[in-house]
Amino acid sequence: MWWAEPSPAAGAAVMATGIVSVGLHMTGDETVSRVVLAMACVAWAALAAEFVLRLVGDRQRWVTEAESPGGLTSVAATTVLGTRISAVGAQTAAEALLALAALLWPVLLVLVVRRWRRRMPGAVFLCCVATEGLAVLAATLATAERAAWLAHTALVLFWLGLVLYVLALTHFDPRQVLEGAGDHWIAGGALAISALAGANLLIAGDAGMYLWNADDRGVLRNVTVTLLVLDLVCYVVLLAAEAARPRPGYHVLRWATVFPMGMTAVATLSVDTALGVPWLTLPGRVLLWAAVAVWLAVAAGALLAARTGEGGG
Repeated sequence: MWWAEPSPAAGAAVMATGIVSVGLHMTGDETVSRVVLAMACVAWAALAAEFVLRLVGDRQRWVTEAESPGGLTSVAATTVLGTRISAVGAQTAAEALLALAALLWPVLLVLVVRRWRRRMPGAVFLCCVATEGLAVLAATLATAERAAWLAHTALVLFWLGLVLYVLALTHFDPRQVLEGAGDHWIAGGALAISALAGANLLIAGDAGMYLWNADDRGVLRNVTVTLLVLDLVCYVVLLAAEAARPRPGYHVLRWATVFPMGMTAVATLSVDTALGVPWLTLPGRVLLWAAVAVWLAVAAGALLAARTGEGGG
């Protein structure tokens, strides 16, 4: 099954499934959202078990996978799942996932970044995704628990994530836009999760806590809007590249396509909520159902690949 793939691929599947669940929750499709959430939880548990077993029993393989470009998927997947679980009201579980992700993040970040080279695939942007994922979950819990220190921590992570995005961009191979197997979409997904982090910080600031003054809020608002615009532009460019250079067929890295599509939808809906821009609701819903359609197609491809034993491509 798709959750039995190597850790980076399984992590991308959890990220994709988790963010689709978040989006469905935001649009009021709660029953379907919870079904998808259950799938994400099962996949995350399998990923966590594999992570621990390899750490204990096959240290060399664990290090090899942790140092790969997709090594940070476990952190990103944990934060996405925690964000959705927080929306259910299980704040203690969400806090535990935040603590776990925060514990893994610096270790895996160092392992991954020290292996950076020129002309990297789209997975290079996972350094930003994992960092902004922590910011999203911390800001979400700050709102739920009225914890100002969590919001301030999330703000630091938000700016750090943007710095990491710029650094990753200097190592990204632009040819991947036309040649990538699926993870090139993370270039846009990193912008989307950054916009989501900014939106959640704005929401936290409106939740009855004094977090920053009007000038600071204005800067955060402008940066968030800019990130969303850049993400939507990137989405269009990547979609055009897919049309110009079709890459049909299933590949495990297509899970890394679903995640940015779903994250763009969630970011659009969240900016609508944070800034009161109701005309973003329709585009957000359209983007979400496009992500759901691609999720179904990739899941079907994964099941077929599992039956035929051709999961690599």
